[in-house]
Amino acid sequence: MKNSDQGRRAFVKRTGAAVLASTIGANILSAKAPKHLLNTDTLKVGLIGCGGRGTGAALQATKADDNVVLTAMADIFEDRMKESHALLTQENGAKIMVEPDQMHLGFDGYKKVLESDVDVVLLTTPPCFRPAHLRAAIEAGKHVFCEKPVAVDAPGIRHVIESAKMAKSKGLALMSGFCWRHDDPKNATYERILDGAIGDVQAVYNTYNTGALWFHDRKPEWSDFQFEMRNWLYQNWMSGDHIAEQAVHSLDLMSWAFGDQLPISATGTGGRQSRTEDQFGNVYDHFAIVYDYPDGRKGFHFSRQQKGCSRAYGVDMLGTKGRCNIHVSNNHEIIGRKTWKWEGERNNMYQTEHDTLFASIRKGEPFSDGVRMANSTMLAIWGRMVAYTGQTLTWEEALNSDETLGPKIDEYSWDLNWPMKEVAQPGITKFA
Repeated sequence: MKNSDQGRRAFVKRTGAAVLASTIGANILSAKAPKHLLNTDTLKVGLIGCGGRGTGAALQATKADDNVVLTAMADIFEDRMKESHALLTQENGAKIMVEPDQMHLGFDGYKKVLESDVDVVLLTTPPCFRPAHLRAAIEAGKHVFCEKPVAVDAPGIRHVIESAKMAKSKGLALMSGFCWRHDDPKNATYERILDGAIGDVQAVYNTYNTGALWFHDRKPEWSDFQFEMRNWLYQNWMSGDHIAEQAVHSLDLMSWAFGDQLPISATGTGGRQSRTEDQFGNVYDHFAIVYDYPDGRKGFHFSRQQKGCSRAYGVDMLGTKGRCNIHVSNNHEIIGRKTWKWEGERNNMYQTEHDTLFASIRKGEPFSDGVRMANSTMLAIWGRMVAYTGQTLTWEEALNSDETLGPKIDEYSWDLNWPMKEVAQPGITKFA
């Protein structure tokens, strides 16, 4: 996802080298912001998941409102939490008010954050934790920023939908990490598309084709489970496979073009051709899925993570009266009855989604896209299901699947020895 130096990856890269070259000591961890910042209007934020995405989200949250502070953090890895705290302190120190006793380490750390007096929580752990963390946050009465994808299997999606409805009934804000919905060029483009600029949308082709992603070499002191958790991208029960963990953004853009109407069936394929070593777990390196919509409309998805291959990240729409081409980072163009092209300034969509979240809390009109984020994530899980099995499945069949990929939230510990499933084989792997 390329969005100049405004993105979360750029933030970590820009600040990380300088901070990590210094000592992350007690003087940093006990740094205190001026206490006069705290008052009855202060919104306190808790961060659950301190990786690059969580660190970026925490920075954006503390910049979204003049009276917001970060007061609690949790992660399963101490080094990630300390690194995150140091980066945030360097970038926005007056807003980082996390005392040492509010830095919670372990699989139950999220509970301790929720037991504190935070008003808003940022859920940015690997996706396998998301359904349980979201439910716990809503039950605790917290507003939520929730990264995508929001689950790795259909039971998780059903759980998230219930939680989203619970949040709405309790008047709690729930903002998803589908950041392109807050990108000014896309909002301007989609407003015209949904207003009929290219007539009725008949087909949407979306791509998310990248190269190889990060990988952490094993250290001698790591157990098998620690190694897998450090490299969670490559375990489908942790990530949902890359169609869910990464390419779900493109599927969300496809859904948006169809007015968020759900498809009726899907079929497709996938596999692993270049990323076949054992260190890469059991995920695929490419997917190709066709989604069938009512009235014969089609959605075509293609994604891959293969080193040395050409890249593509975009959405092409064909309507009855024209077409639209979006190259996600740099081009938004409509060709039809009235040709149009985005030529305005770009916003920082990551910051905008947090600005929107906190403004909605202040206004007493909590933002909520919980059901939509669940449906978009389910498109990716559904795509994985049809690729893994080689079967054509309806939305109802996919959503009602009983297949649970990982353990229950209370079963997590460093002694966990969760068996990795064999790499799926279309036509052999069965649909559950």
